[in-house]
Amino acid sequence: MKLFADSASSFIADRPDAAARHLAWSAFEAEGLPVTSDEVWRYAPLGDLSLDRFRVAREPDRFADSPFASELCSRAGLVVRVVDGFCVDAGTAPDGVVVESVDSPRSLNGDTLLARYASDTFALMNAALAPASTVIRVAPGVVVDQPIVVLNVTNATSSFPRTMIELGRGASATVVEYYEGGAEALVVPLSEYAIGDNASLQLITYQRLASSAWHVARTTGFLHRDARLRQAVIGMGGHYDRSRNDAEMLETGSENELRTTFLGSGSQVHDFRTHQFHKAGRSRSTLLSKGAVADDSRSVYTGLIEIEKGAKRTDARQTNHNLLLSPSAHADSVPNLDIRENDVMCAHASSVGPLNELQRWYLESRGVSRDEAERLMIQGFFNEMLTTLPAELAQLVEADVTSILATVRVVTP
Repeated sequence: MKLFADSASSFIADRPDAAARHLAWSAFEAEGLPVTSDEVWRYAPLGDLSLDRFRVAREPDRFADSPFASELCSRAGLVVRVVDGFCVDAGTAPDGVVVESVDSPRSLNGDTLLARYASDTFALMNAALAPASTVIRVAPGVVVDQPIVVLNVTNATSSFPRTMIELGRGASATVVEYYEGGAEALVVPLSEYAIGDNASLQLITYQRLASSAWHVARTTGFLHRDARLRQAVIGMGGHYDRSRNDAEMLETGSENELRTTFLGSGSQVHDFRTHQFHKAGRSRSTLLSKGAVADDSRSVYTGLIEIEKGAKRTDARQTNHNLLLSPSAHADSVPNLDIRENDVMCAHASSVGPLNELQRWYLESRGVSRDEAERLMIQGFFNEMLTTLPAELAQLVEADVTSILATVRVVTP
C-alpha cells in the first residue's frame, strides 16, 4: 500500500495536530488491514480491496449537488456541507446551535480516538486522516424544530468524514447524515453522539454512494440519564457497505431505538453490525434490522446485546428479518446476547427467506399482476422502516427508495 501510505504521510505532515495523527497512523499500520480469517471480517470481500487504488485528498473537490441532495437540503433548517471529509460550509445555525470544524484527537467519551478505537483498523484510519471533526452542539434546553442535514459528498478517491454531535440537557434535534458520490472511492466515516440528561436526538443516516464505493462506517451514541436516541440507518449504495452502529446506555432511564435497513443488488455486500451496551439499570434498547438482497448480492447482520452486571431492570430486544429476492442471493443473521445480570428482560429473533407465497397469491387473486404484487410486498416490507422518519423527509426518502426498488430484478419460484 505504498502509494496510499505516501499520500497519507504527506497529508498528515501538513496538519496542525500532526503528532496525534502520526500516533493513530502508526497504530493503523501495526494493526494492518483485516483478513477474512478474523471472525468479524469473514464475510467481507477483502480480496477486492487494494489501498493503492486510493489517494488521500489534500483539499476538497467540489461539484454541483445532485437533484436528490438539492431536494433534501431544501427541506432542512440548517445544511452543513462536507466534501471529501472537509467541512466547506457550516451554514447559518439557528439560535442555540453551534457548528464548527475542530482539529481534535478526542472522542466524545473523553478518551483519545486512538484509545477508544485501538483495535478498529478503519476507525484508526479515520483518526489519522479525517481533515477535522465537524462538531454540532445544541445548547441545553434548545429545541431545534427543523432538521439539520449534514451533506457528505465524496468526489476524491478517498474520504474520511468525522461528525460529532453534542446535545445539552433537555435539548432536542433531528439530524440527517447523507452520503453520496464515491465512485471507485474509499469512504470511511466516523460519527459520535453525546446526548445529555433528558435530551432527545432523532438521527437518520442515509448512504446512497456509487455502486463501486467501499463504505466502512462506525457510529457510537453515548446516552446519559433519561436520554433518547432514535436512529435510522439506510444503506443503498456501495460495492461493500459496512456499518457498525453502537449505543452505550450510561445512566438510568436512557433509551436507544435503532432501525437499520438495506437493499442489495448486483454483487453488493451489506454488512451491518450493532452493539447495544447497557451499563446502567432501567435502560432500554430496541433494534429492528430489515433488508433485502437480489441478484448475487449478500448481507450480514451481526448484533450484540451486552448487559453489564448491576444494570437491573434493563429491557433490550433485537430483531432481524431478511428477504431473498433471487435464488443466488444470500443472507446471514447472527444475533448474540452477553448478559451479566439476572433481573432483566432480553430477547432476540431473526429470519431469512423469500417472499411469502400465500401473500403473493392473495394479491394475485385480487387481480394484481405477479410483478406488481411482488413490488407491493417488497415496499410493504420496507414501509415499517420508513414511516418512522420525520414528516419533512419521509415522503422524499420513500420515493427515492421506491425508485431504486423499481430497478431490482426479483426472481422467485
